[in-house]
Amino acid sequence: QVHLVESGGGLVQSGDSLRLSCVASGGTINTDGMGWFRQAIGKEREFVAAIGWTNTNTYYADAVKGRFTISRDNAKNTVYLQMDSLKPEDTAVYYCAGTGYWSMIARTQASEYGDWGQGTQVTVSS
Repeated sequence: QVHLVESGGGLVQSGDSLRLSCVASGGTINTDGMGWFRQAIGKEREFVAAIGWTNTNTYYADAVKGRFTISRDNAKNTVYLQMDSLKPEDTAVYYCAGTGYWSMIARTQASEYGDWGQGTQVTVSS
């Protein structure tokens, strides 16, 4: 089973940017579908962004469309989430997830992912 580790979270002000990274070890994620989810205190985990095994198939939640960009570097076994124009409502723990199987399409349901990271906290102050 692939081990996923997120990094790049932190405390920023509204309007700032952050880039989250998700590095995989113990196996390759090169052909897996990958996604980012987030969970705010008192709320359920929600989908943020997903990418198929190439950089051409991506999908975003409406709340982040136009502000966040998901990408992957298969040579580095890494997935990124570039977050621009951050808002206080983006405050949450962000989780990286991998399907664990080949996927060309970007998958949006948490149930489609078998590998999860431990999460990284993103806090946006107003």
